[in-house]
Amino acid sequence: MMKNKKILLGLLMLSVIPASAQKLLAEKTIVDVGKTGFQQPVTAVFEFQNKGVHRLMIEAVEPDCNCTTVEYPKTVIGKGDKFQVKMTYDAKMLGHFDKQAAIISNGTKNPIYIRMKGVVMEEVQDFTGSYPLEVGNLRVDLNELEFDDVNKGETPVQQIHIYNNGTGVARPNLMHLPAYLSATMVPEAIAPGRSGTMTVTLNSALVNDYGLTQASVYLAANPGDKATKENLIGVSAVLLPALTKMSAQQKQYAPKMYLSNEQVDIVFDGKSKRKAEIQISNTGRTPLTISSLQMFTEGLQISLGKSTLQTGESTKLKITAQRDELRKVRTRPRILMITNDPDKSKVVITINAK
Repeated sequence: MMKNKKILLGLLMLSVIPASAQKLLAEKTIVDVGKTGFQQPVTAVFEFQNKGVHRLMIEAVEPDCNCTTVEYPKTVIGKGDKFQVKMTYDAKMLGHFDKQAAIISNGTKNPIYIRMKGVVMEEVQDFTGSYPLEVGNLRVDLNELEFDDVNKGETPVQQIHIYNNGTGVARPNLMHLPAYLSATMVPEAIAPGRSGTMTVTLNSALVNDYGLTQASVYLAANPGDKATKENLIGVSAVLLPALTKMSAQQKQYAPKMYLSNEQVDIVFDGKSKRKAEIQISNTGRTPLTISSLQMFTEGLQISLGKSTLQTGESTKLKITAQRDELRKVRTRPRILMITNDPDKSKVVITINAK
């Protein structure tokens, strides 16, 4: 009984905080959910944050019709806390829909209105095979661009095939391009239910260092869209050193790298970290130099005993795999080495972690 009185007192105190002291902000108030099938309910998620100096509460969320349901926090929202409001449309009528709900709280003087819109179709074509990845209202066939084995001066290209799964015209573009990348979209505008191709070109002459160079770019459905982790496209380029071609006789006197393994299998078996080692030896006749040692992903820690090995010398590459970090990465965990061995100027060690 005493506990219930304390809760009631807390809510009463909260209710008398001036509305001007509260500040409830929405990341966006309109969500286009694209296409859905007949009688296949679809949900829009709205992100909010309490940017005020006090806690707040949502008193009610009132949709404009009984064809939508809304989920929202029923408890006190702390200062700075983020939360979601989910609005679901029952999709029992064919055609376009535009639904609205009013959010009433002590965080704003007037209600905040949220809208979800889209279209209900009798049949929805499944594009998960050709365009398996979802980026907002766009579907794409990949979200990682890899430019491997690039020589200085080359201009290789990669393509992203894009399908417009929304209800409006899309004008896809790549944001935050580094100087060595350029992108063109054909066609520039994609109608709903249509597809196009984004061609990305790497100008290797503008890449400064040999080895691995990585960047993050962002696929926007239309100019002005925000860059978020949901529309991130990872880019990696491996620029090879310009080793002169050697004759068979010259190669007899070149360095020669030997690795005990180029693939490491790691089983965590309940542990948060696991370690592995690879032995590296120089079986050639001149010094072996490992000029670059890099990782394609987070979640790995590496250390190399020596970067220059004389004839007959060996060293160890020590690898520590972190389970929780590796679970977050989108690409295969790999380690890249650039060497002066003409037969192994680039060595990629693959990490298989379970």
